[in-house]
Parts: sequence; structure tokens; C-alpha cells
Amino acid sequence: MDVVLSKYLKIFKKLRIDRSKGSAPHKPILLLSLLQTFQQGINFEKKIYISPELVSLFKTNWSLLVKSNHDCRFALPFYHLSGDKFWKLVPKQGFENILLFPNSMKTFSNLNMVIECAIIDQDLVDLMTNPESNIMLQQFILQEYFPDTKDEFVDSLFVQKKHFDTLENKIFNESSENYREEIKKLILEKNDEEIFLRGSIFKREIPKIYDNTCCISGMKIDATLDISMIDACHVVPFSESYNDTVVNGIALCPNLHRAFDRGLIGIDDNYKVIVSKSFVESESNYSIKDFEGQEIRLPKLIEYYPLKENILWHRDNVFKN
Repeated sequence: MDVVLSKYLKIFKKLRIDRSKGSAPHKPILLLSLLQTFQQGINFEKKIYISPELVSLFKTNWSLLVKSNHDCRFALPFYHLSGDKFWKLVPKQGFENILLFPNSMKTFSNLNMVIECAIIDQDLVDLMTNPESNIMLQQFILQEYFPDTKDEFVDSLFVQKKHFDTLENKIFNESSENYREEIKKLILEKNDEEIFLRGSIFKREIPKIYDNTCCISGMKIDATLDISMIDACHVVPFSESYNDTVVNGIALCPNLHRAFDRGLIGIDDNYKVIVSKSFVESESNYSIKDFEGQEIRLPKLIEYYPLKENILWHRDNVFKN
């Protein structure tokens, strides 16, 4: 372990970073944040995904540790760490050639669209999962790259939790109008990371308030593995509404999610399923038309019901009569 630890201490010390405007903090911040995800048990394997926890920690640690004029951009280190030997990018299917064009990876939205995950060395995984070596790596990065602000790092996890709690409160309690204006402002600021975090909380919380049950079919699967079979579905698409609040969400199984998005099913003002007459399906045990007239399952709290104005918009703009 000591030999392997020494190896990565040397690698972390000699990270390939831009020094034209002072030492760029992006890679150290990302590695520090990654170490914390292993410390918390969020990560435990070689595949590193662009998760809300990792993105949130990156933003939190940046705010605490970085005092230079560098821009807080998650995409830059996630992509450019591929220039260091322990980090390999895996593109999504169909985007294999895009990695040859680094300028296309400057924005978070492009990175998230193109990259499936990064893969790190197994011996580094072993160091990160070991509590003692994990702390040693964190302390080394802090001392090496952030000697003047390292004491602020003590509050990192508290600040991150507070940030998540704030976003969660907005999704549960903020008016659709105020939420929409905030999203528009984030778009103008090109703050894709914050929009991603809000969307991730929406995807996590909507199934919860529906008891992880499809509101139409009643499908619910309790799995010992971390597998979700219930989707968070926007009633009015996010691209139209900029609205991740709970009153613009319902929980559906994947096939009914697609049917809802394509207008094959809708919901009337009495929260009953309506089925389009514009398609034909074969006889089966999974017929969509069998749900015609069925009342959907709703959250326990009435304030979390999907707004009727949203389901009306879906009927008028998406549902195929």
C-alpha cells in the first residue's frame, strides 16, 4: 500500500494543469471531490459517472477553496484528466469520435451528452476506498494546491448538504413561475451544472412521493440492487416549462413514460387516464388501452398533486386525440 500510495502522491503532485494564469485548480478540486464520494460510500468502483453528488461537491469545494479568477467549470477537469495516465474516458455509443475534438467538451451539457463515464485504475480505487489512504490523499491535495484556504475544507460536506437541501426545498415548495425565472437566469449564466443538479433531484424525489410506484400501472419493484424501475416524468416537458417542481411531475414505469411523452396517453381533470385512438396495439397482457378511465395513484399530500393546468397543457399540446 505504501508503494502504491507514494506512486499516486507523485502523480497528483505532477498533474498536467494549465499554469498560464496561475495554477488552474480544476483537476485538484475534482480529485478532492471524487475522494469524498469514496469516503461517503457513494463511489466504490472503477467507473466514475457524472453524478449529482460529484458535481455538487465540485461546486462546493470550489466555492470554499478557490480564490483565483478561474471559472468553475466541471467539464474541463473531467475531460482533461484523460491526459493523466490513471483516467480514461468512455464515450456513449455513437460519440466515439467526438473525443478527438477537445474544444467540444468545454460545456457541461456537451460533456454529459457525450461521456458515459471515466474509468480509473483499480489500485487507485483501492486507495480511495481505504479510509486512511483516502484521508492522506485529501490532505496532500489540500496542502499542495490550496495551502491558504485548506482550513475552509472542514465545512465542505455541511455546505454541500445545505446546497442540496436548498434545491430540494425549491422543487417541493417554490411556485412554478419563480422556478421558471430562476432556470432562465441559470441558462443565461450558462450554469448547466446547477440545472443538472435540480433535474437530478427531481428525478430522485418524484418517485419517492409516489411511493416508487407507477401512478398508472401500479408497478412497484423493491430490489436489493440499486435499480430503479420507476421514472420521474415531466407533465409539461422541461424544454417547454423550465419546471422541475413536484406539481409538474408524475411517476411512471418506462413504457408508460414513453407513451405519455409521445401523446398516446393523457390525464383528464379528474386524474383519470385517457388513451389516444390514433394507434393500434396487438392483444397482450400489457395493453395500454386497458388503462382507459382508470384513476391514477396520487401522492399522499394534495399539494404535490400534478397541477391541472399542467395536465391540460399536455392534453392540448402532446396528447393525440
